Amino acid sequence: MHYALHRKIVAGRGPVFLCLEKMINELIAKSAVEKKLSEIINPVISDMGFELVRLRLMSNKEITLQIMAARPNGDINVDECAEISTAISAVLDVEDPIIDAYHLEVSSPGIDRPLTRLKDFEEFEGYEAKIETFDLIDGRKRFRGILAGINGSEILINLDEGTIGLEFDWLADAKLVLTDDLIKEMLKQRKINQNFDDKKFDEIKTERLEEIE
Repeated sequence: MHYALHRKIVAGRGPVFLCLEKMINELIAKSAVEKKLSEIINPVISDMGFELVRLRLMSNKEITLQIMAARPNGDINVDECAEISTAISAVLDVEDPIIDAYHLEVSSPGIDRPLTRLKDFEEFEGYEAKIETFDLIDGRKRFRGILAGINGSEILINLDEGTIGLEFDWLADAKLVLTDDLIKEMLKQRKINQNFDDKKFDEIKTERLEEIE
């Protein structure tokens, strides 16, 4: 199950609703501005009892600030997305780090979630993942295999040719692969944490990020 709330920010001010630590907690960030936004937003979300899972500032025809958040023991619902959106909007109005108008999107990570923190690779050890690095590593940027935990600042992944280590700072993108085992485990955890009844849902909706080949 994936929840999302979208909000439009006009010229960095006045939100309009559209209805809709450490190294272990550092996020994979593609730019300096994303790192700056993370420094601003992370404390706000943490004070509310949530964790910042992913932050992306994307620019196409319009600028979108995408925030993914979760509770330490599970996902969040649409009302909590709205609460987080309101709190983030307030602090961004004061800090004003984005000059142009932008959309603010707050969502839960989904089942095939992105892996953005070093601790994510430890937590999801044993599950299949896709990883992309900024630069070529032994002639390749894309890796797909079974996560094997972490070793210091390295993430370990079992490939067909053996286990390799990749420095966390090398990573451009990483996400879990949607498998039957992953779905079963996530539904099990949601039942435990939120009294989630999977019989009420005929279809599992997941956050569809850009595929890593």
